[in-house]
Amino acid sequence: MPQQVRGVVSRAKDAPVELVTINIPDPGPGEAVVAIAACGVCHTDLTYREGGINDEYPFLLGHEAAGIVEAVGEGVDTVAPGDFVVLNWRAVCGKCRACKRGRPWYCFDTHNAKQKMTLEDGTELTPALGIGAFADKTLVAAGQCTKVDSSADPAVVGLLGCGVMAGMGAAMNTGNVTRGDSVAVIGCGGVGDATIVGARLAGANRIIAIDRDPKKLDWATDLGATHTVDATSADVVEAVQALTGGFGADVVIDAVGRPETWKQAFYARDLAGTVVLVGVPTPDMTLDMPLVDFFSRGGSLKSSWYGDCLPERDFPMLVDLYQQGRLPLEKFVTERIGLGDVEKAFETMHQGEVLRSVVIL
Repeated sequence: MPQQVRGVVSRAKDAPVELVTINIPDPGPGEAVVAIAACGVCHTDLTYREGGINDEYPFLLGHEAAGIVEAVGEGVDTVAPGDFVVLNWRAVCGKCRACKRGRPWYCFDTHNAKQKMTLEDGTELTPALGIGAFADKTLVAAGQCTKVDSSADPAVVGLLGCGVMAGMGAAMNTGNVTRGDSVAVIGCGGVGDATIVGARLAGANRIIAIDRDPKKLDWATDLGATHTVDATSADVVEAVQALTGGFGADVVIDAVGRPETWKQAFYARDLAGTVVLVGVPTPDMTLDMPLVDFFSRGGSLKSSWYGDCLPERDFPMLVDLYQQGRLPLEKFVTERIGLGDVEKAFETMHQGEVLRSVVIL
């Protein structure tokens, strides 16, 4: 029988979110119902509310979450009721050409639950990134559940479900940062700061944080940046070159995703260096650059999809590092809030006052 639980829903573009009653169906084949313990407030949820993803309202928001598996459907053997899991939004298929070539982090046919959660009147909900975790419980594909150490703080490790993993993976997986590298990170919000943490963990010896907000530069320093650049008062490219012997950084990561920041990243890297785009641009953004510059500088230009992570490989490892005190994930949790405080958290995030607000259920 379907269950009725609370959920945070966006009904129309730019309208305040609402806390309403929603219906959660029993899990079907390949699906799982998860009781949510905590869910981070990510900028992507705000983008959904503002209509920046699509117009498939009403949305059930929330996706950066951890919780307990309550029930599973037919054929599910990867998780069981009682398992503590971190949710991910890219359950791999195992069958597409990327998966068959041994590159499941590029899976071209990721999937979500087939059944729909609904409002009380039967209106179908679109779950944010196929999760919808601003709710007491949610329905997901079982492959979206990754079992991790049950003693970990769900408010902290749930952040691996999106922003923290995207940032750390941009450095460690996509950028292939290794010991001795110089790394520059443009944009020091949650994803950018996670990139800094990933670069530090990978052994980079010079990590340059770039932002326009002094508070964010302070956060970046606390999380491992060795140098900072205030983009309001310095030429970013010149500043990075000055801090790297005049050459530019080995890896430059754009965590903003705008044409002007991508150009800064391109010209701030060393010859044969790597640029990683992890900030998400909007469809209207374009680039106009001399083609000869792409040829003459060499190196790699990459986009990072979800940090090119493989949840079943990366989540347990990173949770273990956090539990050992070697990965300061707790520093990303600025405040813990209730399910009815999501709209206020959007305002706080927009003002740049937090790294992450986390809903506790």
